[in-house]
Amino acid sequence: MSYASKTQKNYLFKRILIILILIFFASLVLYPMFWVVSSSLKTNNEFLSDPLGLPDKLMFQNYSEAWAQGLSKYFINSIFINIVSVIITVSIGSACAYGLARFNFKGKTFIFYGILAGLLLSPQVAVLPLYKLLVTFNLYDTYWALILPYVGFRLPFAIFLMRSYFLSIPKEIEESAYIDGCNSFMTFIKIILPISKPIIASAAIVTSRFFWNEFLFALIFIESKSKYTIPIGLSNFRDTLTTNYTAMLAGITIAALPMIILFIIMQKQFIKGLTAGSVKG
Repeated sequence: MSYASKTQKNYLFKRILIILILIFFASLVLYPMFWVVSSSLKTNNEFLSDPLGLPDKLMFQNYSEAWAQGLSKYFINSIFINIVSVIITVSIGSACAYGLARFNFKGKTFIFYGILAGLLLSPQVAVLPLYKLLVTFNLYDTYWALILPYVGFRLPFAIFLMRSYFLSIPKEIEESAYIDGCNSFMTFIKIILPISKPIIASAAIVTSRFFWNEFLFALIFIESKSKYTIPIGLSNFRDTLTTNYTAMLAGITIAALPMIILFIIMQKQFIKGLTAGSVKG
């Protein structure tokens, strides 16, 4: 056997091995999703008797039943809280990140490390102090009882992520804007933000996923059923005596769709944003 044919054979073997490994990991991710969707199309008795089997008849009415049980209201609440939280987080985070990346001022390093320290703070540790603050300021059982803590806990990561990207932007671009008569604010709004769409999309997706799936704060800080988010609302699908599992799985499927659609739409910007800012820090 020649050296060239042996090398080609080794390359082909490595390629097949990599493909098999990727297929294995893809199956670990896709099969649970397939199981949830297929189980949501069964009857409750069919699900309990054969949880791993395929449905005999597609029960699309499970989705309308889940929607009618209150998922529509939970869905709207989650959408509202998510959008407001993402807008505030990205707006404040981008401004802070740009200031830390471009301006030199006293205490800059201390402030940056203080922000990074916020990444180490566990939400569980802050539950009691946050509860007392929300009650004191009459924010308990309001949408702001979730929005403000969400923004506070995701801002450090958003700032860290966007700062790395802003450091990778050549300063010559901003110097040209200054020559044309732009001040720092105009440069940030008209020049930096438009060319920073990838990192803004990345920050929006990462923070949005956290806001959408968050359970602890929503469970403790919201009391009115009319203000429940999707994670809390789905937990109410369980009853003391009986549970409609297929309706719950239909609700889980509906709840997963917005994040899947968001990532599909913004995946190019997401990947571009993470890779562009990864070379500097």
